[in-house]
Amino acid sequence: MTTLERLSPARGGLAASGALLLLVAAAVAAGVWLQFGERQTLAFRHSTGSTAPDRVNIAASVQRIDAAGRELVLRVLVTPRGALAEAGGVSPSADLTLQTSSAVRGDLTLRAHSRITTMDVPVTPTGGSVTDYPFDSYDTTLEFGARQGGEPVPVRMTLTNNDALFSAAVDGSTADGAAVFDVGLERSGSTFAFALFMMGAMWALAVSVLVGGWFLVTRRRGLTWPALGWMAATLFALAAFRNTAPGAPPVGSLLDYVAFFWAEAIIALCIVVVVVTGIRAEDPPSG
Repeated sequence: MTTLERLSPARGGLAASGALLLLVAAAVAAGVWLQFGERQTLAFRHSTGSTAPDRVNIAASVQRIDAAGRELVLRVLVTPRGALAEAGGVSPSADLTLQTSSAVRGDLTLRAHSRITTMDVPVTPTGGSVTDYPFDSYDTTLEFGARQGGEPVPVRMTLTNNDALFSAAVDGSTADGAAVFDVGLERSGSTFAFALFMMGAMWALAVSVLVGGWFLVTRRRGLTWPALGWMAATLFALAAFRNTAPGAPPVGSLLDYVAFFWAEAIIALCIVVVVVTGIRAEDPPSG
């Protein structure tokens, strides 16, 4: 064997390793780029309202969205400014009432000379159905006006989102001195991508079990216990895998009807068929 012939496999191995490293690097770079883009989308900050020196600042952030329970938790921090405040905005100079939209469950009252703390306010989103997961979307309107001493006062509101499972499209405006946000909510890109991956993985596993079962049946392999163990493990593992879906969608979601139910049915049927044909293929015990 010549030296060139001996070096050819080594060169081929180096080329394959280099291509694999480039593929891994490209995948990592694409992942970082996608994550950065989603972080930019989620880290939005929308402001609307008055810029008068004597006003009420409202910093609101979406903390958690429970699509199944139809509840959005909004964390609110109120800071009066100028003549409306005491101690640099720590407390209002007179009783301050925040008037909210119907989607927000109740108005908020801050007592005069009392320290202001953050408040978690439940909001009811409308539209959409959680059973459309991961294609479900919702809407809500956040409206905050303020009155102090029985008189309306200017409001400026800022809205952010801290729930990584949802992305928000926000349209801000001002109506009769109140700050208004029309908010559209849909699953974030990572949640959507993972749900699609889950559906693809479920079908891939179901087809793998189907092909394995067909091989055992057509070759009359009998009761091949390692293969049966793998099939049964896949049947139960899929149920646990389905329960890891981001946002914990309820049973009966689109995810189930598109992939999970079919995958479980195919795998269960394959196990039964393989067992029945395996018993028939087994040699009868010697007399």
